[in-house]
Amino acid sequence: MIILGLAGGFDRLYESFFDFGADLLHDAAAVIVRDGEVVAGIEEERLNRIKHTNKIWHSAVRFCLQQADIRLEELDLIAVYVSEAFLDESLKQLRLVKADMAAVEDGRAMYQYLFRREFGVDLPREKFSFVNHHLAHAATAYYMSGFEQSLVLTIDGSGDNVSTTVVDVLANTFNTLMTKPVHESLGFFYLDVIRFLGYRIFDEYKVMGLAPYGDANRFADQFSGFYTLLPNGDYTLHREKIVGLYEALMPRHGDQPFEQIHKDLAAALQQALETIVMHMLSHFQQTTGHKRLALAGGVGQNSSMNGKIMQSGLFEKVFAPSFAADSGCAFGAAMYAAHCSLPELPFKRVPHAYWGTPTLAGDDLYRTLAKWQAFATIEKMTDRADRVSDLMIAGKVVGWVQGRSEFGPRALGNRSIIADPRLGSHKETINAMIKMRESYRPFAPSVLEEYVGDFFDVPGDERDFPFMAFVLPVKSAHRDTLAAITHVDGSARLQTVSKVHNPEYWELIDAFRQKTGIAMVLNTSFNNHAEPIVDSADDAMVCYLTSGLDYLVVGDCLLTKKAWGETELKSLIPSLPKAARLIQEDCYRDNQHRSLQSYIEWNYGGSSRRLIPNDLYRVLQAADGKMPLQTLMARAGVGSDNEAALYEAFQELWSSRYIVLTPSAVG
Repeated sequence: MIILGLAGGFDRLYESFFDFGADLLHDAAAVIVRDGEVVAGIEEERLNRIKHTNKIWHSAVRFCLQQADIRLEELDLIAVYVSEAFLDESLKQLRLVKADMAAVEDGRAMYQYLFRREFGVDLPREKFSFVNHHLAHAATAYYMSGFEQSLVLTIDGSGDNVSTTVVDVLANTFNTLMTKPVHESLGFFYLDVIRFLGYRIFDEYKVMGLAPYGDANRFADQFSGFYTLLPNGDYTLHREKIVGLYEALMPRHGDQPFEQIHKDLAAALQQALETIVMHMLSHFQQTTGHKRLALAGGVGQNSSMNGKIMQSGLFEKVFAPSFAADSGCAFGAAMYAAHCSLPELPFKRVPHAYWGTPTLAGDDLYRTLAKWQAFATIEKMTDRADRVSDLMIAGKVVGWVQGRSEFGPRALGNRSIIADPRLGSHKETINAMIKMRESYRPFAPSVLEEYVGDFFDVPGDERDFPFMAFVLPVKSAHRDTLAAITHVDGSARLQTVSKVHNPEYWELIDAFRQKTGIAMVLNTSFNNHAEPIVDSADDAMVCYLTSGLDYLVVGDCLLTKKAWGETELKSLIPSLPKAARLIQEDCYRDNQHRSLQSYIEWNYGGSSRRLIPNDLYRVLQAADGKMPLQTLMARAGVGSDNEAALYEAFQELWSSRYIVLTPSAVG
């Protein structure tokens, strides 16, 4: 049986017909499961290059169909991550304000319309299966874990008008023990507070890294009024009181520095979350007797919380996937539908998430990389692990692209930036010059699973942490040595690497171990602050060229930057991202003074725009996907006195992904 799982929105990349904000239908994804085994899975953001995209999943579906070598008509089911009743009611409300939706009678008709619009295929109504949002989350955790029986906790902002569920699962039977409504959402509670730190939705994970610098006691009195722990594992939130934080601090904005009060607030928030969650889990572990726990939902990606749960000893086994948030619901919905249709399917742990785009190889890879020869030299290696381990030992930071890309928001060794975990200077270098993000942010270690107990305090004989889902203590004897991956509190969010499931990455780390005695490398996602994790070789080249990375390895090719500048930039062909458009507006200071201002504007979840020079606007307006910058600038009449500044502007916009620059031909 072949099942397609879906998560995400309805609008095309360049549309906003449904006008959903970024906080709804985000993290679009598709997964194909054949007889309970994942064949392909990818997040739409890897392909449309918009982080947390809430646009339609069409590119992800096309990729999965291609990887599975099947046609849409051959699918047995399409499983969607929302209940049919909730979707039907939502569409009723939508029809009140969208006259064009009058003909779409219900959720099944809506998905029939979407597949007809995107693929030109008429699918029967019975082809669609709808899985409650939190059930899809629970199924993600449960079927990934391989636990035949376990307690499952799902926590997010909202889904199907629910924010939290506690579920008792035995042999594919999901028995919900508790649900919490949206006004009791721990996800929204967390979001309410981080606004005082200058953060917004999708920044929650940053606060985990800030919290260890703070003292939670500073805000103990305030937070004691934000929630009440109730009998039977229940709680209630008093989110209306959060505004009282104004008495202690004003919200941080923009590039204002983080002061100690901000760090203390982060610590108090993290402590409050962990207190509430442990209260729930303690009760339901006692009443059910479960010794195993699986976690999901967006809050299930709080790896600091997950680590505290694991270290508490409340459960013998704790599992969390790398894609606990909404993209994972594509997997959960598909797997739930599969096990309901085929109850005889076995329960086994899913060992990895390398389900995405394969890295090119051979002549195809060389042809792709050769387009960039004006910017980098290309060397084919026969001793990849040996060469790259030497580069890291020499203090170099390397982009590493191998195999199939990872499903979900974690780079697990196939689309990673890697470096020597001993060099404390890497923290500043990688955060500032490569990731272009806050200086306090920690880095994760990828450690050979055979050696994890040598370096980290792990519970019992646990050796399997493949999804970078738990923050655990670095052994005190190694904290000074492992300066680049040890956080201020002596912890690290670790990932174990298996020789069976990722032999290329394992061999690289083992080569590093043989030379240094350290069986791990520093691993962070291969992207900068403005983009999702790279997926293709071209994505990797762009990130490499617009960052401070020293080297790039794609497959068996080693790329080394040449000294490049304006001359090379002139040869590139500019275009706008598909989700962006050019805007020009008249601006008036008063009745006598008028000016023309130009922008690049994103068409995405509440548009954002970037002011650009008017000359640059004219160049981009004339771009046809064929002419290089040099030709376009000449045709736009850009004067020689303005050229240098304009090239600098193009380079900055390229680095921040407001424009696309591609090579015109093989050099």
